[in-house]
Amino acid sequence: MPHYLIAQSELPEEREARRERAGKSSGETYAATLEQMQPNVRTTIISPADAEDAIPATEWLDQFDAVFLTGSPMHVYDDTPEVRRQLDFMREVFDVGMPSFGSCAGLQIATAAAGGTVRKMPDRMEAGIARRITATPEGSGHPCLPDARPVGMPRQSMVTRCTNCRPAPRGLPAMQ
Repeated sequence: MPHYLIAQSELPEEREARRERAGKSSGETYAATLEQMQPNVRTTIISPADAEDAIPATEWLDQFDAVFLTGSPMHVYDDTPEVRRQLDFMREVFDVGMPSFGSCAGLQIATAAAGGTVRKMPDRMEAGIARRITATPEGSGHPCLPDARPVGMPRQSMVTRCTNCRPAPRGLPAMQ
């Protein structure tokens, strides 16, 4: 049975505000979605942005099959203790070669932790559609990608831009 670690990037007040609006924090939404997609999955939620939620030791990460880093209103180009704690966590995930997925702020954190640069979009918000997402041969065996057919056209909106991107860290499935 797969065991996934969900690292929610929201701060405590953001999690509570989202619960009031949507019924669940981003991490709780990820857990519910993964459990619906894969009924026998186990999930554990942590909050690496929170000062009291210590970053797990590398050995602790070995009990998980993948890490999901959620979105939030934060931006990685804001140099705050919460951002730095999440970057440290994601570097540890990459150091052990753990498969990972980041969305929204989670993608910003993963990009910066892998050595890329994230900056604010000048004067506008960017929106787009990712079309015909398919796994590359390296990513085709990943448990989150059960087959190689296109998996959808998710809406995307962002006010950031990832530049100086690096190749995927070792052990991570690549997407095209």
